[in-house]
Amino acid sequence: MDFGFSAEQEVFRQELRTFAGKVLAPHYRSDDVAGVLRPELAPTLAGMGLTGLRVPERFGGQDADAVTTGLAAEEVSRADFNACYLLLNSALVSEIMLAGAEEEQLARWLPPIASGESVPALCLTEPAQGSDAANLALRAEPDGDGWRLVGEKTSISLGMHANVGAVFARTGGPGARGVSAFMVDLDDDRLARTPLDDHGSRAIGRASLYFDGVPVARDQIIGAEGDGFISVMKGFDYSRAVIGLMCLGIASAALDDAFAYAREREAFGKPIGTFQGLAFPLVECATHLRAARHLCYEALALKDAGKDPAVPANMAKWWAPKLSADIVHQSLLTFGHAGWSTDNPQGQRLRDVIGLEIGDGTAQIAKLVVARHLLGRAFAP
Repeated sequence: MDFGFSAEQEVFRQELRTFAGKVLAPHYRSDDVAGVLRPELAPTLAGMGLTGLRVPERFGGQDADAVTTGLAAEEVSRADFNACYLLLNSALVSEIMLAGAEEEQLARWLPPIASGESVPALCLTEPAQGSDAANLALRAEPDGDGWRLVGEKTSISLGMHANVGAVFARTGGPGARGVSAFMVDLDDDRLARTPLDDHGSRAIGRASLYFDGVPVARDQIIGAEGDGFISVMKGFDYSRAVIGLMCLGIASAALDDAFAYAREREAFGKPIGTFQGLAFPLVECATHLRAARHLCYEALALKDAGKDPAVPANMAKWWAPKLSADIVHQSLLTFGHAGWSTDNPQGQRLRDVIGLEIGDGTAQIAKLVVARHLLGRAFAP
């Protein structure tokens, strides 16, 4: 059993760490204070191939495997957790399209995502339907040979900045089989946006989107009518492991800072790392972090092997964000009073990572998926 990356992946990791440290990390705090996504960020990430990781080469992408995509997410989030949302959304939307779109649709929508020209959003959550996404209410009302979208989406990451979106709307009856997926131009006068005032990840522009008759043509539906909910759930089975590594990346950065401080800071005449009460909690954090990373990469390796990643991916989704918040919290405490200052990045890291304990599936939903696999649907909640 090989627990290592390939030589090419290791080179890519080192290139990304250097790039992220020099280009992304200096903006992490200032972008949070400004609360905006810098317009140059998407093209900058695209220049490293990060917005086209899951896009085939024939459409201008990298055609990277799932493990490499997770590796990229981990390295980017170490330097700038919020920049990683561009990587995440691009990979997830590309994955959904590749699973159901026609070749002409792929040729239309994927190249601008890969180049950074298009910033994609995943438009699923609604005010009354979060975890219960199969019962979403936004309507696709028939209009000639197409539809008009009417309703509201909320908690949309990159919602204030995205210019294209994978929008899930009801084309049929109640339940999951009535939901279809559309690729939509979000720069439409019949769409309004309202920013949400968040505790963390302020730069990503989480928003509510209001669709007031936004037109979509027949060639904008992805897959068959009624397949939308299934396609996004399959995408989540993969992306949840990427999210796990995104969270563990920021936790790893926080823990590295804590270990460095434990060597430098002295109390009672010696480095604070020599005290068991401080060292042992950090060791526990490092142990759990390593185990969670293996779980995430197991899921992505299964994806690459053509096997079902649902169980480890959903285990990763409920555990890695919570664990990462705990690790960042412990790292902040290691700094003592210095950790409570906004000059120290630990506080922002904590605010940011907690958001993914909620986004893209709560712990309860992830555990429900795992329970149904392990117990069988008839014997699970």
